[in-house]
Amino acid sequence: MAARDEVLARIRTALGRSHAAGAPAGDRVPRGYRSSAGLDTGALIRLLTERLHDYGTAVRRCPPSGVATAVAGALAGRGARRVVVPAGFELPALDVPGVTLLADDGLSPGALDAADGVITTAALAIAETGTIVLDGGPGQGRRALSLVPDYHLCLLQAGQIVGIVPEAMNRLPPGRPCTWISGPSATSDIELDRVQGVHGPRTLEVILIEP
Repeated sequence: MAARDEVLARIRTALGRSHAAGAPAGDRVPRGYRSSAGLDTGALIRLLTERLHDYGTAVRRCPPSGVATAVAGALAGRGARRVVVPAGFELPALDVPGVTLLADDGLSPGALDAADGVITTAALAIAETGTIVLDGGPGQGRRALSLVPDYHLCLLQAGQIVGIVPEAMNRLPPGRPCTWISGPSATSDIELDRVQGVHGPRTLEVILIEP
């Protein structure tokens, strides 16, 4: 018997089934984890905001009618002048002198890096982990948009917030290339010195749109 076959045979023995029996049916697999956080919209907003602040992410809350003003304030505070927007992104007219919105029509990595930032929407957010999820849908763009520019401004609807990861997985369509963002890009070396912007934007800002 080859070593590989021996290892697989031992695994099957440990699982208590034979090779002919095949994999156990899906409904036999115990799933004792939580499938819902059981939180209302207000509690989800508070928890997500708290987690985002813990990551050093600024959060601006506004009603739907105040989105353009909130975006203008964020860009003005950042001093952004050339900002990339993905296909399918819709935004009311901005009243920010000197700001140019660049449509992403396949901009090169160099052009993305030269821009002052990017504005996207999101697929959803997970309150417990403070995670923003992009799945490449309308207004979210390709993955490079959330990785190359140094500043990422993300527009999130309150109704897109879920409590925990299993809820997010139930909402996300399978097969889409998802990007999970928990605060600005950061890493630590062996001395535990935290450095932001190593493999993504150094600054993440969220505009939370509440009804």
